[in-house]
Amino acid sequence: MTNTAPSTAGAEHAPGAGDFAARTQQIAKVYGRGDAQVVALDAVTVGIPRGRFTAIMGPSGSGKSTLMHCMAGLDSVDSGQVLIGDTELTRLKDKQLTRLRRDKIGFIFQAFNLVPTLTALENITLPMDIAGRKADKEWLDAVIDTVGLRPRLKHRPTELSGGQQQRVACARALASRPEIIFADEPTGNLDSRSGAEVLGFLRDSVRRMGQTIVMVTHDPSAAAYADQVLFLSDGQIVDTMTEPTAERVLERMKGFDAGGHNTRPASTPESGVSAR
Repeated sequence: MTNTAPSTAGAEHAPGAGDFAARTQQIAKVYGRGDAQVVALDAVTVGIPRGRFTAIMGPSGSGKSTLMHCMAGLDSVDSGQVLIGDTELTRLKDKQLTRLRRDKIGFIFQAFNLVPTLTALENITLPMDIAGRKADKEWLDAVIDTVGLRPRLKHRPTELSGGQQQRVACARALASRPEIIFADEPTGNLDSRSGAEVLGFLRDSVRRMGQTIVMVTHDPSAAAYADQVLFLSDGQIVDTMTEPTAERVLERMKGFDAGGHNTRPASTPESGVSAR
């Protein structure tokens, strides 16, 4: 089977590198050896469009978290290329990769990962403080207002609810104006109301601020906030969906059997995605 370069269905022209905040080309990732070998990613080629909210879904063990970690430079690939903007991650040394993650990538994790001794505002500006950069006050104010945190800026994490802590994490990811934000199950530790608030903030950051977000989730309701959904199975992108709804996503997830294997033929690739 052959992968082609990322393409956008219905576009008037083939997208170039500048249309994508992140891209992969034929990336593969294998864990273990011999009988214990697991192919986590199998020659995946995908482009993440700028200024869009992309969700990644799939059964347990499908490779969705591995794909996000490789695209974010948190894990290496065995072969193929990963690019953030025009920078190829697979060519960078450790210090260069650390600098790129700090300057061009934002992260939101399920566990919040806030520093308990710092206030909400100090947690938000921490990555820039570490980098020795001053925050753009106008942008920082816009981010704080977008996530509704202004009354809580002097509070420490223990004085905040789970939803407020995740909003701090979202603001921290947005504050440095990264090229792309990767969110790993960002609502996994939240109740439904707090989760909906956080997802709404993420969607607003795309609509109002032009941010690019990639989110791994297992929740069809969360995926419905995205502009497009990528479905993985057995380390391959097997389907895509634009303008998703919770019902459509849930129906598509029923197309995977108990072993997590895709039982439906892949659809025509959409929105910058090339599926095997």
